[in-house]
Amino acid sequence: VMMSTPILSTKLHIPSPRSRVVPRPRLIERLNEGLFLQRKLTTISASAGCGKTTLLSQWIEGSPLPVAWLSLEEGDREPARFLAYLAAALQTIGIDIGEGVMSKLQTPSPLPLPIEAIVTAILNHIAILPDRFILVLDDYHVVDSKPIDSALGFLIERMPPQMHVVIASRHDPGLPLARLRARDQLTEVRT
Repeated sequence: VMMSTPILSTKLHIPSPRSRVVPRPRLIERLNEGLFLQRKLTTISASAGCGKTTLLSQWIEGSPLPVAWLSLEEGDREPARFLAYLAAALQTIGIDIGEGVMSKLQTPSPLPLPIEAIVTAILNHIAILPDRFILVLDDYHVVDSKPIDSALGFLIERMPPQMHVVIASRHDPGLPLARLRARDQLTEVRT
């Protein structure tokens, strides 16, 4: 089933920080460290209600870099839909993902979706960007899908240095974390 439903724009909105929120300078510093050291990925793993989204919105408020935000939901475990939302999130910060990619994601086809080809096209559009930016995937645990883990793993392994990915989830994402850890490309924040 391909994506013919329109993009729900509220899933791309960065939540505004609550007014009465406990400042967490140590955690903010940890998130900044991942950026400063130009690591590829930051994961925030903690159970429900621990304040992952709140921490992220606090951090983003003080961030000098543009942020593409995607709040995930169960329907996004379908690869075409996930990639369409990923592309839409990147477009919110002015990344031109290209008509070819979007039309591939929106045209029904009997063939399996060429996931790697689409991710490669997205990476090529990102690679020409002059400036650094952050991509946040919030509630990644709801997706729980091998094809999406592998698409995202492919993206993270090959992404250009101007991109930093942050994943907030209730448990570690199914990505090659050990390899990223060994290469000092991973910042981890836990409960």
